[in-house]
Amino acid sequence: MDVILNNLIVGFQTALTPGHLFWITIGGILGTIIGMLPGLGPATGVAVLLPMTFSMGPVTSLITMCGIYYGAMFGGSRSSILINTPGDGAALAATFDGYPMSQQGRAEAALAMSAIASFIGGIIATVFMTLVANPVANFALRFGPAEYFLLMVTALSATASMSKKNLVRGFISMILGLMISTVGLDSQSGINRFTFGVLELQTGIDFLVVIIAIYALGEVFKCFKEIHEGKKKAQTKFGKIWITKEDWKKSWLPILRSTPLGFFVGALPGAGGTMASLMAYNNEKQLAKNPDDFGKGEIVGLAAPEAANNAASVGALIPMLTLGIPGSGTTAVMMGALLMLGLQPGPLLFTQHPDIAWGLIASMFLGNMLLAIINIPLAGLLVRVLSIPPKILYPIVLGLAFIGTFAISNSVIDFYLLVIFGLMGYFMKNAGIPTAPLILGVIVGNKMEISFRQALIISDGSYRIFVASPVAIVLIILTVISVAYPFLKDYFKNTKEITA
Repeated sequence: MDVILNNLIVGFQTALTPGHLFWITIGGILGTIIGMLPGLGPATGVAVLLPMTFSMGPVTSLITMCGIYYGAMFGGSRSSILINTPGDGAALAATFDGYPMSQQGRAEAALAMSAIASFIGGIIATVFMTLVANPVANFALRFGPAEYFLLMVTALSATASMSKKNLVRGFISMILGLMISTVGLDSQSGINRFTFGVLELQTGIDFLVVIIAIYALGEVFKCFKEIHEGKKKAQTKFGKIWITKEDWKKSWLPILRSTPLGFFVGALPGAGGTMASLMAYNNEKQLAKNPDDFGKGEIVGLAAPEAANNAASVGALIPMLTLGIPGSGTTAVMMGALLMLGLQPGPLLFTQHPDIAWGLIASMFLGNMLLAIINIPLAGLLVRVLSIPPKILYPIVLGLAFIGTFAISNSVIDFYLLVIFGLMGYFMKNAGIPTAPLILGVIVGNKMEISFRQALIISDGSYRIFVASPVAIVLIILTVISVAYPFLKDYFKNTKEITA
């Protein structure tokens, strides 16, 4: 412990210099702005702002890129809460209850809770990183293709069974998402799948296009009639950007529960913030006394995924820093930048360059504090978006959706996909089919298929590999529990009432 404290003091001495504090703040602000724009997630944000770091030293560059990274994670939920348009996949879960809160006139509380939960999740995850980075990284190495496949099955099952009443519809939505993820060139056989001769579809359908279409366009289509008839009104009165004591009482424990989950899932290479936030949301819904309140503006449904989301962004840095393996698209971009600067992330980083490694960890403590200070007053300005008349606001949302989509791949084909999936989202909402399983299916579908094939190649075609390790068995049990738990809960509740 003394060694860790001494290293941390060295780290704070590095991070607390005026120059580094300046770049932590600038990185956080730029990341927050980029995170709010549909289609521009943290990976794109770091890539776009990468040239800015070329003239910096390795420490300043790494600190700035990390500032942009967790700044984008803070900002991603802002557009989810205010206009039902996630900045990226990790902010998806913030739409479930954040947007309903906004529609109920509680946008101020939603924005404040988002910042508070993100701050707590980020700080606790950084403490975990300080204490257990190496053991977590070594445990993550025990996840082979079979375990990754089962982890994704667990996440999909948990998301599809969020609502006991919509269980069948949830699985239909999940299957649709997995079907969409198969579009494109098969990476193993080279066969075109569902491309219909369209060259642009050979690279597959970007999940961000589906997210923007389902949520942004789907919301505009849903509100079109109310907007046309002038029934949808702008918000004219705004309260203080803060939460009530009741909100805090309900949320503090779910935040503490969701942070370790997000941290661990984030540390698994390729798992990412989307899976972490959706698993945290599902966990809290299963544990809630009134799960039917979720999706209708329940503040716990916003706090838990926001904490998990930020914790996952910290966890994702562990494989890169300790093993030299990028754990997400964002860390892959960051690792490429560090290699260009002559710094090799990996096991020797903490011994050969302790000032850099511990300076980064110290900057994460400072960055999360600065972002909480910046984001809460900033929320007071952002919430004024709701004062824009719907006849002006929703065309702006449409414009942002199309610009964000074009920015992803510069392809006009994505405009057609945007409209098609927008209509799909509209009809799914009208039919009461949950859209979250579809989105998660699109995000993990390709990775799931690759992991499944790799596992079978390793085992020479034997399916026993999926039950060959304790981790795999635990994941299978969790999958069964995630589907059966709502029914078991009702069964035990009814049995207790009959007995009483």
